[in-house]
Amino acid sequence: MLDILLFREERGNDPERIRESQRRRFASVELVDEVIKLDKEWRQRQYEVDNIRKEVNKVQDGIKKKKMAKEDTAELLVEKSKLEEAKIAKEKETAECKVAMEASLRLVGNLVHDSVPIDNNEDNNLVVRTWGTPRDQSGLVNHVDLVNKLGIVDLEAGTDVAGGRGYFLKQYGVMLNQALINFGLAFLLKRGYTLLQTPFFMRQEVMAECAQLAQFDEELYKVTGEGDDKYLIATAEQPLCSFHRGSWMDPKALPIKYAGYSTCFRKEAGSHGRDTLGIFRVHQFEKVEQFCITSPNDNDSWEVHEEMLKNSEEFYQQLGLPYRVVSIVSGALNDSAAKKYDLEAWFPASKTYRELVSCSNCTDYQSRNLEIRYGQKKMNDQVKNYCHLLNSTLTATERTLCCILENYQTPDGVRVPEVLQPFMLNTEFLPFTEQSKDKKDAKKDAKAKNPPAKGSAVGAQEKKVSSDNGVGTPDIHQLKL
Repeated sequence: MLDILLFREERGNDPERIRESQRRRFASVELVDEVIKLDKEWRQRQYEVDNIRKEVNKVQDGIKKKKMAKEDTAELLVEKSKLEEAKIAKEKETAECKVAMEASLRLVGNLVHDSVPIDNNEDNNLVVRTWGTPRDQSGLVNHVDLVNKLGIVDLEAGTDVAGGRGYFLKQYGVMLNQALINFGLAFLLKRGYTLLQTPFFMRQEVMAECAQLAQFDEELYKVTGEGDDKYLIATAEQPLCSFHRGSWMDPKALPIKYAGYSTCFRKEAGSHGRDTLGIFRVHQFEKVEQFCITSPNDNDSWEVHEEMLKNSEEFYQQLGLPYRVVSIVSGALNDSAAKKYDLEAWFPASKTYRELVSCSNCTDYQSRNLEIRYGQKKMNDQVKNYCHLLNSTLTATERTLCCILENYQTPDGVRVPEVLQPFMLNTEFLPFTEQSKDKKDAKKDAKAKNPPAKGSAVGAQEKKVSSDNGVGTPDIHQLKL
């Protein structure tokens, strides 16, 4: 959330700056005035509580003096009792007012950076740059069909076991997915990142410190069991945010760079009908995430923001996937982001760009909730300084896998990107192993009408296929390793 001091004109700040940011977001400007109103009410009630406390202390001093003088204190005791009751009632009012103020404050988005394009339609995201030559070829197969032709995903069994958008990765699907994970982690390790494998769930109170309210309804799965309720993480960013909650960060240690790896879980409640086929948009997926903590000073976080984007670009360049970088329009920014880039890779069968990376600078918006402070703890600090937090996808592996399949397909299968081969036992090529349903049915009918002679070449060929490893991909020992 924003610093409440930004809403106070008497502290030399200009609330109009916040109103303008809300206008850029195409969000409620009235919310800013609501926060200002509730903040004034809260401070007035707090002032009244402080005055009652002073009165209580004054009466208490009078009682002490009368006791020392061995005088009657009954009248003062009655007065003190009434003041105590008034104080309790006023403290309750004050606490309720503060809760209301902070609830409204959390609904105000981060201050939009001046470089963000102002628009409310994501179709108007600003293209910053492109890389690579998009493959433009007719007759290409989309990723939904490719996973079936390769036999590396079982969607039918996945849906039966896990429900909608469930899936099993199989054989080289598993290896390709793990190769992306391991390549991503090695890629960031070489760039000075500290590797972290995060918890898959978080306590409710901790999740509330780093997730937007809308996420609880549209995105997060709740896990109920013994003790506190917990939520499955939607991104490694969430536990990474909380890793230093309640901490003071030494300026000499900054920036801190983490490479987070996790399985992620999303309800995708707001995306019905979008990319529901295949494994592009699923409820469970793996992700390697960049997460950085910087000082709030100068241009530090903005320089790191560009560096994180550069890392993601170099990752996809090494994979050989054409892409474009877009700056997200102001109306599509999530509340915590001051600015966000997306990297959208080219899917040649679909003839479109699809998002693979989101890279955001959240400045001190998240760290204020999490109490991640900048500097050394000092007595009687008048101003609280908070670190800046940034996050960027490196790879959501199932999505990246889909993009690789479309870009590296051939008439006979899919080539493995060179940088992934060392993580796949030097496998260079994945041949198609499954025929289309129509061809399968035709073959089955032909076989029923004309069974092959015992010992014939056709029979031997079919016997060899049926004695394969049973998951629709060739025996690993038959591939070039």
